[in-house]
Amino acid sequence: MDVPNDTDTVVRLCCGDPPSVRDGVVSNRVVSVLFGTDVEAWRSGWNRTPQGPPNREAVIDVNDVVRSGAAASTQVMPRDGLAYTVLGRTAENERVLDALGKHVDGAPTGTVDVVIDDLAPLAHRADVASVVTFVGRLRERFGRRVNRVDVGCSHDGSGELVSQLSSHVESVVGADAEATAAIERLARDDPTTFGYVRRHWAEAKRGIESCDRNYPQSKQVHAALTEPETTPRTLGAALSGLVTLDALDTWGETVGPTRYDLTAYRPEWTTAIGTALEADTADD
Repeated sequence: MDVPNDTDTVVRLCCGDPPSVRDGVVSNRVVSVLFGTDVEAWRSGWNRTPQGPPNREAVIDVNDVVRSGAAASTQVMPRDGLAYTVLGRTAENERVLDALGKHVDGAPTGTVDVVIDDLAPLAHRADVASVVTFVGRLRERFGRRVNRVDVGCSHDGSGELVSQLSSHVESVVGADAEATAAIERLARDDPTTFGYVRRHWAEAKRGIESCDRNYPQSKQVHAALTEPETTPRTLGAALSGLVTLDALDTWGETVGPTRYDLTAYRPEWTTAIGTALEADTADD
């Protein structure tokens, strides 16, 4: 995996519903950035972790709905070891990172863990490219200053989001055990098809979800894509692999090109397959 190497900080992508971003926290000082969780629910969630809440936590709330143009407000609760800043959902990436910087400034290098609850809501509000840029800028600005970064991505996120984020992190965690076993079987039994699925699963997922036909050929799924990286042939090979992995099915006994039964498509299982593939790639 081609991950930036100008940083001493480990960045992990934590997938799941919800993502287990708290599990890797080891520091007593944490900065949490919330795109999909309210502050109260987030704080109470620490009580369900083995280590419990950190001694000191700064929370940056990018989930709340605030009045347009309102200035950021920060409240400090010393008795609870909590400071939280409300930016609201319309805050731009750099403004979020500036707020994070204010909480990291003054802390000894490598003593703060950064936790991001879930990037899927941000992708829905903006787009995948904006989220990937945010993670890249996070690495640039804090890669040598914080101890580690755990980035959450729930299954509401698109295949492209998981696939693109995985190239900006050192590891992907949260893969489903059954999905991992399924891709290992495919890699062992049919390594060529496994290679196509590994490279193109996210685009195949997008094509399936963009296609308005119930029983299309691969060229018809391909035609539903905007600016595809695949060809109809390579997309067909990836779709064939997803059939083997039980993410969808083929339609009847047809003569000629294979038709895929998109009524049997399993989106959540496909996401689980994709997460397992990205975790496998990150381990290479």
